[in-house]
Amino acid sequence: MKGNKGIIFVLLGAGCFGFTPIFAKLGFSFGYSLGQINIVQMIISSFLLWSLTLLKRSSFKGINRKNVPQIMVTGCFIGLTSIFYYGAMQYLPASLAIILMFQFVWIGIILEWIFSKIKPAPITILSIILILVGVFFASNLLNGDIQGLPLKGFLFGILSAFTYAGFIFLSGKVAVNVDPLTRTSLMAIGSTILVLALFMRDIPSILPLEANLLTTALGVSLFGAVLPPLFFAVGAPLVSGGIANILTSIELPVAILSASLILSEEITPLQWLGITIILAAIALNELGSSLFRVRKQING
Repeated sequence: MKGNKGIIFVLLGAGCFGFTPIFAKLGFSFGYSLGQINIVQMIISSFLLWSLTLLKRSSFKGINRKNVPQIMVTGCFIGLTSIFYYGAMQYLPASLAIILMFQFVWIGIILEWIFSKIKPAPITILSIILILVGVFFASNLLNGDIQGLPLKGFLFGILSAFTYAGFIFLSGKVAVNVDPLTRTSLMAIGSTILVLALFMRDIPSILPLEANLLTTALGVSLFGAVLPPLFFAVGAPLVSGGIANILTSIELPVAILSASLILSEEITPLQWLGITIILAAIALNELGSSLFRVRKQING
């Protein structure tokens, strides 16, 4: 029963992430800048998260002078991911920006190899190769549809993958004993400070706060920074790490479907093939080693 509850909450959290491109694209269509959207998003996210933290009387146990800066620096990677991810959407179709950001999967494996000295297993290397093959098809290279798209968009997209992988890597190492909601709220403060520092010149332009900007920022805040961490905080402890990683990959098809149905972006059969290959590679990486281990024990 607990496992089923965990699966539902993890799926809900990952599914929420898939709707953020809709609100980001909506904000750009209204004429708002990358700085305006990010500033209001981060302020709303911090307010909502801290309100929940205080209302729930979340524990501050484990917080100290050493790990508070570390938690806030980890939060800066959320801010950078938001900047690069939405930045990519200014120049690229949302579906392509999503695929580029999703390269965090294999980048995270490389980070573990470099910094934690965890050498990837052969099954993991095979998964990385399959992911890259999937990206080739999903990006629509064969149809030449990416020709003429700004290089800046691709750079932002791949940078969002690196910063998101960095966030996942650090969030698994920094102050893991601190209450998840309290830690998420401190991360939000770090990302807010970073965004305000980087887009200082845009601060005067957000006042008076317009309804369209508030709607856009509220959407990306709820679906990108508030609801997913809360759902993950409830669901992730109830399922294994490998299953959680597989379940979070639902973000990719949800985001692609929302881009297709709501933003009217055309997704070709070859792109769906690439997306399927990427999802299969993630599942292979997470389940493959366990299956081979079980088979080895049975045969042994």
